[in-house]
Amino acid sequence: MASELSDRVLIFDTTLRDGEQSPGISLNATEKLEIAQQLARLGVDVIEAGFPIASPGDFEGVQGIARTVEGPVIAGLARTQAADIDAAWGAVKDAARPRIHTFISTSDIHIVHQLQTTREDVLGQARAAVAQARSLVEDVEFSPMDATRSEVEFTAEVVAVALEEGASTINIPDTVGYTMPHEFAAWLERLYQLVPELHDVVLSVHCHDDLGLAVANSLAGLRAGARQVECAINGIGERAGNASLEEIVMLLATRAPDVGLWTEVNTRELARTSRLVSRLTGYVVQPNKAIVGRNAFAHESGIHQDGVLKEPTTYEIMDATSVGLDANSIVLGKHSGRHALRQALEELGFEVSGQALNLAFKRFKEIADRKKTVTAMDLEALVTDELREELIGYVLESYEVHASTAQVPHASVVVRRPDGTSGRGEFSGDGPIDSVLRALNEATGVEAALREFRVGAVTEGQDALGEVSVVVEAAGESAAGQGVAPDIIEAAARAYLRALSILRRRAEHAGVAPAADRPAEAALARTP
Repeated sequence: MASELSDRVLIFDTTLRDGEQSPGISLNATEKLEIAQQLARLGVDVIEAGFPIASPGDFEGVQGIARTVEGPVIAGLARTQAADIDAAWGAVKDAARPRIHTFISTSDIHIVHQLQTTREDVLGQARAAVAQARSLVEDVEFSPMDATRSEVEFTAEVVAVALEEGASTINIPDTVGYTMPHEFAAWLERLYQLVPELHDVVLSVHCHDDLGLAVANSLAGLRAGARQVECAINGIGERAGNASLEEIVMLLATRAPDVGLWTEVNTRELARTSRLVSRLTGYVVQPNKAIVGRNAFAHESGIHQDGVLKEPTTYEIMDATSVGLDANSIVLGKHSGRHALRQALEELGFEVSGQALNLAFKRFKEIADRKKTVTAMDLEALVTDELREELIGYVLESYEVHASTAQVPHASVVVRRPDGTSGRGEFSGDGPIDSVLRALNEATGVEAALREFRVGAVTEGQDALGEVSVVVEAAGESAAGQGVAPDIIEAAARAYLRALSILRRRAEHAGVAPAADRPAEAALARTP
């Protein structure tokens, strides 16, 4: 049994911390909580819920997760500054299993150019930070940032100090994704030699994908003795992202006889977790993404199709059902009642009641009237879409578009503003969506520009729900928004207004007056 436990790999999910630091991602507290609850259903061991000192919103998000989500360890990130550690503790202290994760760079390039300090100071900060964290909580993780570009002997000194002060997990980050698997393995083996006490705690690895080696380096770390992997759903994160959680998990599961390591992740929840994170962050999963991309189990080549039809293992090394791709069996229609909807949502892991159920049922009926059947994936999209309504500043009340080859497209919209008043806007643009989005600028009084626009379908077929993701920029700030509707124009309008709402909330939190909502008359007066 001891041998089996020593072969277990802990999955440390940083989707809500490192993942949310991806450009354009801005999750509200409700969205972060929904992702965290799904991560708990997935069976991750640790959820790094955020960076509490970063903002009041991040603190509240981590605190809400710590108070609500059961099962995983809930971790908050902190620099080696006393205020950071106090904030992290304040955010996670109500969790059943709290953790403080503190870090400081050990590479000379960071020490000299970023921290502008000395190695001696880094040693002192590491000691003080771990000691402070350990006085607050038993579970303390320490990371020497940019470790793989650091002198291993100096990093060993810092790690030894962290262990002396009570750190129970030592995480080795390949912060800029520079190392190669054989180098990483050799580096860790040398660290074990220099700090034998590492054998008594959990060694973790945190690899970035700048050279496309995050998963390969993580595996190399595991083979060298690490037993925790820090990763993110869909591989999101700073720059090129983190090691992909679903790839790590399925690599260990598929090659178990050869690798000899295992996790407690419920792999059948991988696809749904991927979809949820994609919808709420606006980061679309590439079609050929391993494990969760829509082409991951698709076969177009005649030779491949022939082989798979005769025997799936000819061209498939995994069963699609093992990652949850058979979760589309629930089908509801316009005659389905509230009880059937609630039961279907519960089967998907969503617990809704009261007003939340009423709102979901109302939206479901609106969609069912326009769509023959509503599948499990449709329900997921609708429920995650509704999660955003609580904190939305601007709400689309109506829109009208006239477009043809014989006239310039023209749109008129009505928007409910945060103060409850209605704003109207009209615009003639290059196309129906351009016209609507520019009319929304007029209705809200926000001069915004569309920087990215992506459209996709939730399911297959002509009546599939449309899913639109946008990145909008105003006053030098950018934000992402997502929308789901049977009509792509409506989905685009919803996504655009959500991005504008995020920009407005950021301005309010920063103490900056947001763009004034112009009266409808003034907005219309400027319509060309």
